[in-house]
Amino acid sequence: MNRASRVLRRLAPCTLRGRLSLVALTTAALLMTILTVVFNAVMDRHLQHQADDELHNRAAAVATTVDTSGSRVRVLESVNDRLLDANVWIYAGTRLLEKPPSTTTNGPPAQAADRLATLPKDVCTTVQAHDHRPVRLCSQHVPGHRATATVITALDLTPYRSSAETLLVASLVLDAAMLGCTYVLTRLSVGRALRPVRTMTDQATQWSAVGSDERFGTYDHPAELARLGASLDALLNRIRTVLRHEQQLTAELSHELRTPLTRIIMELDWWQARPRTDAEIGTTQAVIAEAAQSMQAICDTLLKDARENGLHPVTVPGTTDVLPVLDSLLQRLDTPDQVKTSVETEAPVLEAGVAPAPLERILSPLLTNAARYARSRVTVSVRRVPGVVRIDVVDDGPGVPETFVDELFQPGRRADPGDGHDGAGLGLPLARRLARAVGGEVSYAPRHTPGARFTVRLPAG
Repeated sequence: MNRASRVLRRLAPCTLRGRLSLVALTTAALLMTILTVVFNAVMDRHLQHQADDELHNRAAAVATTVDTSGSRVRVLESVNDRLLDANVWIYAGTRLLEKPPSTTTNGPPAQAADRLATLPKDVCTTVQAHDHRPVRLCSQHVPGHRATATVITALDLTPYRSSAETLLVASLVLDAAMLGCTYVLTRLSVGRALRPVRTMTDQATQWSAVGSDERFGTYDHPAELARLGASLDALLNRIRTVLRHEQQLTAELSHELRTPLTRIIMELDWWQARPRTDAEIGTTQAVIAEAAQSMQAICDTLLKDARENGLHPVTVPGTTDVLPVLDSLLQRLDTPDQVKTSVETEAPVLEAGVAPAPLERILSPLLTNAARYARSRVTVSVRRVPGVVRIDVVDDGPGVPETFVDELFQPGRRADPGDGHDGAGLGLPLARRLARAVGGEVSYAPRHTPGARFTVRLPAG
């Protein structure tokens, strides 16, 4: 059974057009077979009725020459006696009065005529002659006052059978031609109907490769193609979202890993510049280890956010004291010599409801930008308001141009790409996205002067 199934699967067409054409061909073949059988059965019955009508008409003509008015049955002679007597038997009761001249007594037609003469009603039957010709015989009783006669006529069915066979062959040839036309027309029709599907498939493949914004829509399409277009549009939207997230993750990883990688490279270059004491080597190793741990934390944070982003809000368990994290970031911050940093706080411990790694990634871009653009001072103030830990990062630099405020948190945008800094415009968007993911917010105060003030609001721990 399994082998037969495998063979059938191999023989089945591989394309949808081939399968639909095969289904149409099979259906048409079944329907034409039924119609052909019914048609030929009806034609056989019609030809047989024609033969019976001819036999009855001849029997009625012969009956006019049979006299049953007396005590005995008499056969009257007529002008066309030879024509009427051809293939005719006349019986008086069961006694044979006349028979066809060319018929033998023991032949199948004669024996069939003897049987019909004994039956009380008019009937017809078909027998095979010695030469295998089909012969049809019909009886007709001629009633009288005292005598009854039976006229039996015979007819060779060979012409009728030949007509039936010709009709059968013609219907089979017609069926074959119709099936061939059905298969060809079905393939052409299905191919034409599926052409838009093939075009849509090619377009979807091309658009998905480049993340195109083009879509199929549902306007001016048949219902099936409209549903297919809607499904492909939804799939293309998901693919574009995935590509955008992938590009965003790659850019953010590159942006965030640049600083610790630079520190590692600088420490290694410094280490190799001249021989170092054991204490200096230990310090270098500690810096490299800290940078490597920072890279690991960056990767873990961004990858976790990438996995969960778009599915549901990220909820990072645990709380973190903000002040130690700020101190650690400020110590690692590459600050120009003329810029001083300070932290203002109202309490020695201020806990935010976020894990340390996301907190670092939220604060690091703000501190980096402040140190980069400040003229002389960067001030970080931390205080607690009802349910929220608020962190303000203030610098006395030139601030953000008014024309750029609306684009400040858009990925890849910079107010002045030629300002000599190697930023990629990804730090602030990442900080805001991570803050929102833990239920917080990062905002900019456009009316603050001089310099810039960024505010981070995080859930209180």
